[in-house]
Amino acid sequence: MEIRQLFKPVQPSVRNDLQGATYTELLPDVRLMKYIYCYWQLTSAEELKEPFYYRVVADGCMDIFYNTDTPDDNYIMGFSTTYTEFPLENRFNYIGIRFLPAAFPLLFRVNAGELTNRFEQLQQVVPALSEGIARIAAGQVSLPALQPLLDQYFMETIAGKDLQADHRLFEAIDLILQAKGVLNVESSLDTGISPRQLRRLFEFYIGDTPKTFSKVVRFQHILQAKPSLKSLRENKLFYDAGYYDQAHFIKEFKTMYGLTPTIALREK
Repeated sequence: MEIRQLFKPVQPSVRNDLQGATYTELLPDVRLMKYIYCYWQLTSAEELKEPFYYRVVADGCMDIFYNTDTPDDNYIMGFSTTYTEFPLENRFNYIGIRFLPAAFPLLFRVNAGELTNRFEQLQQVVPALSEGIARIAAGQVSLPALQPLLDQYFMETIAGKDLQADHRLFEAIDLILQAKGVLNVESSLDTGISPRQLRRLFEFYIGDTPKTFSKVVRFQHILQAKPSLKSLRENKLFYDAGYYDQAHFIKEFKTMYGLTPTIALREK
């Protein structure tokens, strides 16, 4: 089963009425959907009175992003085990490409583990990709206008490539996603490969261990479920999601989101 059928990574919404910024996502061409989750744009509606802080939560993905004023200065952000907060200017227009778990290393033969919890200039990681993005993005400030150009570029990029990886890696990813991250990785990921070999595959294609990836998947499932504060208190959702107790849930949620569940869910 394809990853996107089981996994829909969530990022905190940006409330334009309160923050003066707009965040939008567009789907790629259907032929790219097994690799690219979405294209996204984060832009200020007007010049803001004070700097804007954008919080990116752990989502299991890798992203390319750039400011439309300087598309040649583009970046790649690796798998993250924590939230990341970016201080932006008073006026900004960022465009990004979000790759599904394992897709970026599969497409570009980059070791995801070398980018975990980091963002680097794309030119230093995949020079040809950095130059290609800069070329087609020059002068484009609207995501809907850029979308078909990105689709064409990535379809040309993957044409003729051997995009095969160890099927046992994707069987393990599939098991984690089906279990919503709630499983014993030592006993439940029996895909015909040793735990040590599986860790190596995960570290190359995902950026961390199966256990850490499962934690991110579990956290993302909580976000996608959109629980109310009342349901968290009454239904003990953290137990169902495999957390030991409420303190464990709050600590892990805050690490990956940057806020406690009470504050984060109040934002919605």
